[in-house]
Amino acid sequence: GTPQMAFGVMGGPMQSQGHTQMALRVLRYGQNPQAAADAPRWRVTGGNGVALEPGFDPAVVAALRARGHEVTVEEGNGVFAFGGAQLVLKNGNSYIAGSDPRKDG
Repeated sequence: GTPQMAFGVMGGPMQSQGHTQMALRVLRYGQNPQAAADAPRWRVTGGNGVALEPGFDPAVVAALRARGHEVTVEEGNGVFAFGGAQLVLKNGNSYIAGSDPRKDG
């Protein structure tokens, strides 16, 4: 095949988790790069701990807690909390880009 998307997520321990979320949102669920960058993110914090950004459906929070996860909702100060993404997706003969609102473009 040919390359379809170039992207990265800064953020130390959030990096690999952020990469997974961006790839799934764009390539699997068809979100455009900006929508994927804007969407709330989650971060596994260790053990059963999961940190969520505000904006998740309360039913998701309840379902995670029902499965034994220790859920916290965090504002996410800085890119190390939930990462900072930049994405460029090939769309035929053009490109669609997204820049994370959590950091300076």
